[in-house]
Amino acid sequence: LGVRLVRLAHQAWRQSSLAPIARPHVEELSRALGETVHLAQLDGGHVLYVDKRNSAQPVEMYSQAGKVGPVYCTGVGKAMLAWMPEAELMQIISQQSFHGFTKKTVTDATALRAELAKIRTRGYAFDDEEHEPGIICIAVPILSQSGRVMGGLSVTSTTSRHSIKTLQKLASQIKETVGRIAEDAELWRFPDKINQNA
Repeated sequence: LGVRLVRLAHQAWRQSSLAPIARPHVEELSRALGETVHLAQLDGGHVLYVDKRNSAQPVEMYSQAGKVGPVYCTGVGKAMLAWMPEAELMQIISQQSFHGFTKKTVTDATALRAELAKIRTRGYAFDDEEHEPGIICIAVPILSQSGRVMGGLSVTSTTSRHSIKTLQKLASQIKETVGRIAEDAELWRFPDKINQNA
C-alpha cells in the first residue's frame, strides 16, 4: 500500500505541479546567480513551495519543497496575489490570520492591498524580512498567456549578502526565466481542466 500511495502521489504531483516543467529553468537561474531560488504555487489561501534550489552558500530558512507558508508576507505569495482576480483575492485575504512574524510583517488587509497595488505597478514583489529576520527576496508571478496565475518564482538571499536595492537589479533576469517557464507550461493541463475533461 505504501508504494502504491507514493506512485499515486508522484502522478498527482506531475499533473498538478509546475515543478517538473520549471526544474531546468530553476536550476539554471540558481546556478547563474548563486542564490536560492523558490518555485511556488497557491494552495487555497497559502503558498505551497513545489521546488527549491539552494544557493552556493546555503542558509537555514523556513521554506522547503512540500512546505506550506503564509501568502501575505512572502515574496512569492504577494507576487501571485497581485495578479489574482478580485473575487479570488477577496476570498484569499479573508482567510489570512495576519500574524506578525517580524516587526516588518504586514498585519492587515488594507496594508496588504496597498502593497499589492505597488507590486502590480513595478511587476515584482519583495519580502523585506517580513517572514523571517535576515531573509529577503524578490519574486515574480508566472502567468499564462491569458493572464492566469500559474505560480511564482523568487530569488532569496540574506541581508548580509544583499539588500532590497541589489536584489531589484535581478528583476529582468528573473522575468526572463519566468517567461521561459510560462512558455513551456502553456500546454500543461491544470487539475481543473483535467476534471472537466474526465
